[in-house]
Amino acid sequence: MARDMSDKEILKMELEQLKKEVSTPRTPVSANCTETIAFVEGLLPNDPLIKGVSDDKNPYKGDKGGCIIT
Repeated sequence: MARDMSDKEILKMELEQLKKEVSTPRTPVSANCTETIAFVEGLLPNDPLIKGVSDDKNPYKGDKGGCIIT
């Protein structure tokens, strides 16, 4: 698409994009980090990667046979 456009058209398109980006609301990284940390810590009690999965809910637990390489 850009190959079919002149330099003037490309610059105009870039200018329009920059005008859109200027109006985007910005927040400090520190505020975003505190929100992210609070969100993750709120989900921590139910996280199976941290807490683990109980044996009765684990579909991979149990003696289902396996592969023996000899």
